[in-house]
Amino acid sequence: MKQIEVQIMGNSYLLACPDGGEATLLDAVEKVDAAMCRIRDAGKVKARDRIAVLASLNIAFELSQKEALAFNASSFGHTEDPAQSDAQATESTAVEARLMQLVRRLDQALENDGQLL
Repeated sequence: MKQIEVQIMGNSYLLACPDGGEATLLDAVEKVDAAMCRIRDAGKVKARDRIAVLASLNIAFELSQKEALAFNASSFGHTEDPAQSDAQATESTAVEARLMQLVRRLDQALENDGQLL
């Protein structure tokens, strides 16, 4: 195990990294940094911890969407019963709508960053 120093939103962090995992870790750092910078640059949220929470939620949401698409495209997720396929699609759409609603509510709650606490 080795340590790598990285920059996220202008701050340095020393992260543990398994041997051979440097590229994967640096890719993750780049995604987190980009997500946090986008939120910061939008100007609605100023507190670093809140920016980090929103970035984490956005990344988790994107990952969930990709996993759902991969599952639906796989033969395991495929069904021969059209009614069951429609039910899965409806459920997936409902879950996505609920997640988007939660993200919007978080954005609204954090919009007036200085007034929350």
